[in-house]
Amino acid sequence: MADEGINGGTTAATNSHKMGLFEATGYVVGNIIGSGIFITPGSILGYTKSIGLSLIVWIGCGILSLLGAICYIELATAIPEPGADFAYSVFVGWEALAFCFMWSGVFISFPASAAVQAQTFGKYITAGIDPVWTIHEPWRVITEQSLGFVLIILLSILNLYAIDKYAGRFQVIVTISKMLSLAVIIFTGFYLLIFKGWTQNLVNPMEGSVWNPGSLVLAFYGGLWSYAGIFIVTSTYVAVNISYFVVLTPGQIVNSSAVAAEFAQEALGNFSYAIPFMVALLLLGTLNSNIFVGSRFTYAAAREKHLPSFLSCVNEASGSPRAAVLWQMICTIIVSFVDIDTLINYVTFVMWGQRVVTILALLWIRYRKIPVADGAIRVPIIFSILFLISSITLVIVPFIESPLITTIGAAIVFSGMIFFYLLVKPVNLPRFLRNFNDGMARVTCKLLVSEVDIKRRPSQSAGSPSRRDSQHRDELQSLEDPTQRPSSPIEEEFSRM
Repeated sequence: MADEGINGGTTAATNSHKMGLFEATGYVVGNIIGSGIFITPGSILGYTKSIGLSLIVWIGCGILSLLGAICYIELATAIPEPGADFAYSVFVGWEALAFCFMWSGVFISFPASAAVQAQTFGKYITAGIDPVWTIHEPWRVITEQSLGFVLIILLSILNLYAIDKYAGRFQVIVTISKMLSLAVIIFTGFYLLIFKGWTQNLVNPMEGSVWNPGSLVLAFYGGLWSYAGIFIVTSTYVAVNISYFVVLTPGQIVNSSAVAAEFAQEALGNFSYAIPFMVALLLLGTLNSNIFVGSRFTYAAAREKHLPSFLSCVNEASGSPRAAVLWQMICTIIVSFVDIDTLINYVTFVMWGQRVVTILALLWIRYRKIPVADGAIRVPIIFSILFLISSITLVIVPFIESPLITTIGAAIVFSGMIFFYLLVKPVNLPRFLRNFNDGMARVTCKLLVSEVDIKRRPSQSAGSPSRRDSQHRDELQSLEDPTQRPSSPIEEEFSRM
């Protein structure tokens, strides 16, 4: 994040706020080993109808995620820009498509993922206090959502400050707790399986399997939402699921909203009271990682001028994109009122649609021989082709099996086209929109003690900016140097504060 800012200097997010090795490891583990292993086993088993097929789905998800990870190694080293899929699509000039998926990512995908994690946190906390105080409906749902809201707000506040000071250290602690929770579940399950002979739930594991393509794709959605697989992650998830199946019946798993808590009550005796709280602590780390990634995604889009400039505001002292963090918090609270399974299906459909566009961009770079960063790693093209075919399948099949969810998801994505061609593509925007953007940026900078950080393209450094870029940059420069333009009523008002 050391690109040139609007005045040719460095961005407010300077290199002085970098993660250390342990903090970076915590965020990586928080992303690849997410909360899904405590959320989606029931939905996957519900789609597949058998223990054996559900385990096959978990393994398949790991293989597919590993395939994608290999492709993204080339993308990340070839295009070292913040924003991930958004940055890769912009790099090849597909700004309209990049905007559509950015639009859905900022408003749906990242907030929905965070909402699922926050809701699950509330479910595990209420499950943990059940032995002492059972909360009945409708207060149980209200309590779960309220706990989720409190968590979202607290973690968002934590992310307003330097990651190397608070959020990064917090991530290390919860990542250690996460690995301990998984270890307890795996050890307990395999101990009961090997030494106690608990095999009653594993007889005829393939019985009742549903091989319908639509059901399998939706089952894959649940698994793929859970992690970005490497071998050790796949092995861990399969081992955790086997432990679940050793202790719990398929009916218990399908009907449980807190499967690890059910597992603990059946297998761990008095220690079972600790497991829900350990899982809740795990969810803290996953949600903290989600807020970190989602806010940087929003910030990267704002720097590209695809979102209002106030969302690019960065606090110089902490390096935190504070406006983007608070924006994601608000969006997360709004989508928290939607059902968890529906949220997961929306998120996964949009996510894999974006994967299709991203891999097509990679193939386009190869085909057109577009220059990329020095030292980029090139992987065999067969990996990209196989991943593309798999991604297209995951996008197309749900249109047949779950047309309502997928149609709504597609409509959300491509509604972004309207806003792109109305608000992003035009060279000259209406004056009232420029005034609104200018005013929002000014207010945000003052309230969050931040600075606008709009990216300067290489062509601008060479002295050949476009009309719109030059106009927009001049307006933003006036935020830092008010003497360049007459004072507006808003500016005069704030000057008196």
